[in-house]
Amino acid sequence: MNFIGKILGFIIGYRYGGFAGAIAGVILGHIADKKLYELGSVNSSFFKNKITRQSLFMQTTFAVLGHLSKAKGRITEDDIQLASNLMAQMQLDSAQRQLAQEAFNRGKSIDFPVRQVIREFRIGCGQRADLLRMFLSVQVQAAFADDHLHDNEKEILFVIAEELGISRLQFEQMLAMEMAARQFTRNGGFYRQQQYQYEQAGGQQYQQQGNYHNSYRTSSGPTIEDAYKVLGVNSTDDQQTVKRAYRRLMNEHHPDKLVSKGLPKEMLEMAKEKAQQIQAAYDLICKQKGWK
Repeated sequence: MNFIGKILGFIIGYRYGGFAGAIAGVILGHIADKKLYELGSVNSSFFKNKITRQSLFMQTTFAVLGHLSKAKGRITEDDIQLASNLMAQMQLDSAQRQLAQEAFNRGKSIDFPVRQVIREFRIGCGQRADLLRMFLSVQVQAAFADDHLHDNEKEILFVIAEELGISRLQFEQMLAMEMAARQFTRNGGFYRQQQYQYEQAGGQQYQQQGNYHNSYRTSSGPTIEDAYKVLGVNSTDDQQTVKRAYRRLMNEHHPDKLVSKGLPKEMLEMAKEKAQQIQAAYDLICKQKGWK
């Protein structure tokens, strides 16, 4: 993050408004720095010399998706459909969709320089850990789309994690958390969250939004073990440890923060869904443990 705006804001604010003016100047300078960071461009020898951070994130995402799809031996219709669904979910316009398709096709090539591309991506993102983890999370989710993680896919994902500065242990934990999150959602994790909120609101708040109470009763629901794995904690951990893990994950997946650091606005819904998953798992644990 740049600091020029803060420094100039402090100097100008102090000169004309004393200490109070300096504080106001720093605040305004911080806002200016964030905006300059969002609009700023970075170098990318693979895509082109100058590219915005958000475009770099989007194109790198689809290039790696293409590389992962090819790793299984051949590109299937399901792989193409997955990429198309992601483009639709992101609501890409025609120009963005063309860039995404070109990136996907370049990622399929046998000589795709995955390490070089990820290194440039890491530098372009300012080595921001939360943004880099979000990128890897998107790739892991895509790899699990067919409910099976191919050995070649796992190896490529580890190469990506390694280049992003994520250790093997952290990578394995991320895989376990993603598997648990898929199980949690499949077993009705969001219904369980809605049931908890329903009870907290005295059974009135969600009556107008659909019969979540009945949906909860007719589903076996996710297990508490799923919820612990979603947060990456153990059942023996105390409340403070669980809460700390929950807050860290929510901070990492905070949509507005991620967008300000380079996440394309088109991927905002993906970040929101992940945050909802984390919230649902934490709510279930609190309910089961009787924590307030």
